[in-house]
Amino acid sequence: MGRLPDKHKGMQDVVDLEKARLDLAAKKAYRNWASKFDESFSSETKLSHLSLRSLVFLAQAKEKSPFYLYDLIMNLLNFGSGFEFNELESKQKMAVVDRYLFLLDRIRFEYMKRLGWLERYPGQDFTLVDFVVRFEELAPGLQTKTPLLSQEHPDYEKFSKLGAFEKEEFIRKLIPKALREMLGKRD
Repeated sequence: MGRLPDKHKGMQDVVDLEKARLDLAAKKAYRNWASKFDESFSSETKLSHLSLRSLVFLAQAKEKSPFYLYDLIMNLLNFGSGFEFNELESKQKMAVVDRYLFLLDRIRFEYMKRLGWLERYPGQDFTLVDFVVRFEELAPGLQTKTPLLSQEHPDYEKFSKLGAFEKEEFIRKLIPKALREMLGKRD
């Protein structure tokens, strides 16, 4: 007697195919990162996996660093490479810029976490690929949450007494200080 087909096998094939497609897209999207940073990247790469050198370069948002984020985003969205940003239609440009600014915040939060200033930040457990391809799903919820200042931070007591909007403003005001801190760590 023949075995009955497993009704879940078809769904597993779809999941495996989607994972393979994402892995291939990530490999292509990270090709310029691999040569620039001399590190390995995949669809599973989280900000916590990046070297301090790579994180600092991306967080500065100066010189050529925006290109690497644009290139990642555009490749994952099938918009071409980062070199083609200026040729995009305005709707596509906005999609790239929205994701770029979102990623830039997460990169800077990760740096502040490594400085010991943040305990955790919204989205720290997601991959960079997730941030790009699931942006519409993830960003609205993550953007409404404020990173948690570390209890070791000298201004923690002041921070803990603030309301939600003031806490977000407080964290945002730390970004320029973190960027100044980075200047000593650049290549």
